[in-house]
Amino acid sequence: MAYPGGCEIGPRPIDLHLRSLRNMGAKIEESHGFLICEATELRGTEIQLDFPSVGATENIILAAVFAKGTTVIRNAAREPEIMDLERFINAMGGRVWGAGTATIYVEGVDNFHDVEHRIIPDRIVAGTYLVAAAITKGEIHLKNVVPEHLQSVLYKLREVGCIIDADNSNIYLRAPERLLSVDSVKTLPYPGFPTDMQSQMMALMTVADGISFFIETIFENRFKHTEELIRMGANIKVDGRIALVKGVKNLTGATVKAKDLRGGASLILAALAADGKTVIENARHVERGYDNIHVELSKLGVNIIKT
Repeated sequence: MAYPGGCEIGPRPIDLHLRSLRNMGAKIEESHGFLICEATELRGTEIQLDFPSVGATENIILAAVFAKGTTVIRNAAREPEIMDLERFINAMGGRVWGAGTATIYVEGVDNFHDVEHRIIPDRIVAGTYLVAAAITKGEIHLKNVVPEHLQSVLYKLREVGCIIDADNSNIYLRAPERLLSVDSVKTLPYPGFPTDMQSQMMALMTVADGISFFIETIFENRFKHTEELIRMGANIKVDGRIALVKGVKNLTGATVKAKDLRGGASLILAALAADGKTVIENARHVERGYDNIHVELSKLGVNIIKT
């Protein structure tokens, strides 16, 4: 197989994946940009991750479900998607426990059986729509969400001045007339503030009253959207992994370019609050993470056209 791709938001090494699979008995050769992988049998082992990587945690779990013996994953990712994967595998007859904590155990089994499973709602899509309501100083009622998965985002939106009511599967948000800045937004692995919501929150802070600091700890090149927001009149200064955002009274519509998935979403949000028309090029990036976002925003009264 070829090396994986994705958004160009900085190095995305797969050494944790390869090392873990090798420890389980896989033979992996790297040659001319390709990976050649083979294994007659995988065996359970103890794996210590240097970083709580979501993808590596998921890959190890998937490899371990049919491995001989028990696999222990330490410093595992704790994202809700890991817990949902555990529920899915166990419903099929697998034996996984500990998801949602730093240590996950997987006992290999011989086979699975059919199952019907409903995946969890997308917390990043939900967070994006909440910011859309906040940046337009409007209100929104989100159904079929899990507020528990969004606590770090809801906390920041309350700091901005939003009134939020939530129960087990609904979130209601009403934005204030005057958006307040937040002192800092620091991205961290779950349950910290998600890196996938950093650019959307930054778009909101461009029109808030005051100064906000953004610290990106997950990906080193995740501020590409700042250049485009500045084209729209935002006041942003970037120094390495830190961005300083001073809110302005108004953004102005412009022709901008989406350079990655979440950065593209931030430009759509900024366009909602901007005076005049905004054209977002390379919008295909956004489509990788949102199902017909233009249709959903149209339902909320947005004048948005996909070409």
